[in-house]
Amino acid sequence: MPSHHETRKLPYSAKQMYDLVADVESYPKFLPWTAAARIRSRDPRPDGPGEIVVADLIISFKVFRERFGSRVTLRPDDMAIDTEYLEGPFRHMVSKWQFREAEKGCEVVFDVDFEFRSRILGSAASMFFNDAMQRIVRAFERRAAVLYG
Repeated sequence: MPSHHETRKLPYSAKQMYDLVADVESYPKFLPWTAAARIRSRDPRPDGPGEIVVADLIISFKVFRERFGSRVTLRPDDMAIDTEYLEGPFRHMVSKWQFREAEKGCEVVFDVDFEFRSRILGSAASMFFNDAMQRIVRAFERRAAVLYG
């Protein structure tokens, strides 16, 4: 099962980066391979501040085009965003973003772990997985530069 961990220090506040990642509706504007985003529901978290957002993303890469649904838990008190897979081409997918204030900016920690249902798709994805994850993180960095730079 592919997994990826990345930590970056960026010249923006933890709150700015949290807000950027929490803005799922804007992903098609800057995130590679994201053709569309739709929010199905947005509800307050029952166990603290923040929201639980159920969203669909349409991922498009060459001939591959899939919709997948996920539950995004926004935890502003912890400066964390957790995503849990609901439906689509994966057997399993979880990701976590953590944002911490640091000298002259913030530290962003990103972890993702997933497995495709299809062995063929999984084998193909494993060949470019790390590059794809790095491109996604860089896309968030570039978007922060546009919004906050």
